[in-house]
Amino acid sequence: MNSNKKPTAQARAARPLPSDVLSALSNAVARAGSQSKVAAELGVSTAVVNQLLKDRYTGDTATLTSRIRGQYMAEVVQCPVMGTLGRRHCLDNQSRPLAFTNPTRSALHAACKTCANRKDT
Repeated sequence: MNSNKKPTAQARAARPLPSDVLSALSNAVARAGSQSKVAAELGVSTAVVNQLLKDRYTGDTATLTSRIRGQYMAEVVQCPVMGTLGRRHCLDNQSRPLAFTNPTRSALHAACKTCANRKDT
């Protein structure tokens, strides 16, 4: 048997969401009427939302926890470039590519590298 193989997604342990975040996600699905609408709001697939609700998601729950808190629990952060903004928008800005044609995005690109709100990589 080859011991060099990486564990498959099924073999990895699920990482459940904190109870307050799971409750907020469940409430969002109930309000929206479908998991696919919530998934679109969070920028993830419907499968991710389904697995989160069933405590079967094996991916990065820290980033998703932040996205859910920003989207549905009104968590805000203090951005050195944009001031007070929702945590979800902070995460979105961190993932955008550098654009020299947009002064705000250029400033964000420089500031996000050392910001205390930076997501764990």
